[in-house]
Amino acid sequence: MLLTIDIGNTNITLGVFDNNKIIQSWRLATDEKRTEDEYGVFLKNLLKETNLDKKVTHAVISSVVVQLTERIEVALKKYLGINSLIISHKIKTNIKLKTDNPSQIGADRIANACAAAHLYSSPAIVVDFGTATSFDIVNSKNEFIGGIITAGMRIQAEALSSRTSKLPKLNIEAPEHAIGRNTIDAMLSGIVRGHAAMIDGLIFECEKELGEKATIIATGGYSSVISNYLKRKFDYINPDLTLIGSKLIFDLNKSNQ
Repeated sequence: MLLTIDIGNTNITLGVFDNNKIIQSWRLATDEKRTEDEYGVFLKNLLKETNLDKKVTHAVISSVVVQLTERIEVALKKYLGINSLIISHKIKTNIKLKTDNPSQIGADRIANACAAAHLYSSPAIVVDFGTATSFDIVNSKNEFIGGIITAGMRIQAEALSSRTSKLPKLNIEAPEHAIGRNTIDAMLSGIVRGHAAMIDGLIFECEKELGEKATIIATGGYSSVISNYLKRKFDYINPDLTLIGSKLIFDLNKSNQ
């Protein structure tokens, strides 16, 4: 079995694949203060609780938190005897990376693009709702040609709350009306409906540059919050897209493991 790990700025998402099916998944808070031993013990216990500690034989890691990548790689080797494949622009994928500097592409964005090209028709636009909201774009030739990165909804909510003393902290949820009749609804409308309007506009601009309609895939925690407020609906919502892409990349490189 394969353990897939996506290390993001806010959360670490893990999934265990049995062949091509995810049989177990977890979402943890990213903690840069944890040592490799703390992560090792934690991961070992997590797998042991589901009787998977003896069944998982390999791991693949996509990470945007550099200081945790090696720490978790070492933890997996030390506590579970598992070798890890680290996703980067240097390894084999099912797409070509056609950007100015492929070394700057986040591993999660590479995984998203690989999964989109494998599962859906190209061209494709992946909208990933994480700490940042990112667009990962694959053209009709299955080339990753770049994308868009903007502040995510959680960042927007925290910025409003921290910079304005009279505004409360928020849980991101869909507002009932566009016109907020109280402070919280006004903030939520701006964040959620404003984000949806931005996504509609950016999809329009991306398709204009591609010269054709694209398959739109959403992933990440806030996909369902946004979807009802879009004029151009998502074709697919796939919360496991990054893990699936990581598994695909592992399969393409497993002869080196």
